[in-house]
Amino acid sequence: MTTVFIISAPSGSGKSTLVARLLASGLGVRFSVSYTTRKPRGAEQPGENYNFISRAEFEARVRRGEFLEHAEVFGNYYGTHREVLEQAQNEGKDLILDIDVQGARQLKESIPGAVSIFILAPSRDILEQRLRTRSEDSEQVIQRRLRAAAEEIRNYNQYDYVLVNHQVEESVNTLTSIIRAEHVRRIRMEDQIRPILKSFEERPPSLFE
Repeated sequence: MTTVFIISAPSGSGKSTLVARLLASGLGVRFSVSYTTRKPRGAEQPGENYNFISRAEFEARVRRGEFLEHAEVFGNYYGTHREVLEQAQNEGKDLILDIDVQGARQLKESIPGAVSIFILAPSRDILEQRLRTRSEDSEQVIQRRLRAAAEEIRNYNQYDYVLVNHQVEESVNTLTSIIRAEHVRRIRMEDQIRPILKSFEERPPSLFE
């Protein structure tokens, strides 16, 4: 049984680092590589971080109904392809989705059983410091991301879990514990009960019955 995990966070909260560590932890989960119309940043590799496509191609895929969810963020499209869920189900693995608040809302509507986790920095000052340390954005973009973060954080109560990323190692352990606990909890009860019932059915009736 595949459990879908939605992980969202304001830009600069450390989500990508935590997800990368989670994937390297040996849990056997599958990561959904989103499609986007934005350009690659830094050392990002096509097919590894994102599937980078043109705006026209993205819109064509939307019309064909290929995405489980999609949203426009800061002028760029992002979307989750339906095939990734099918692949995870065929492999019997849980699926990790790294998507924004808009996409998370859409996905919860189509997959109500999805588990959502919201990651955030301990404070505005720390978030701003992390954004500046990345050295990827202009001052205008940093201020826009900070304003967007305030709006995103107000939606925290839409998520099943909220993880404040104080320290990477501690946060990775917490995230891993959530994945493991939910995996165990969501194993269908009938799968556990069926062999027990079968053991009663296979036993010959007693003479004293």
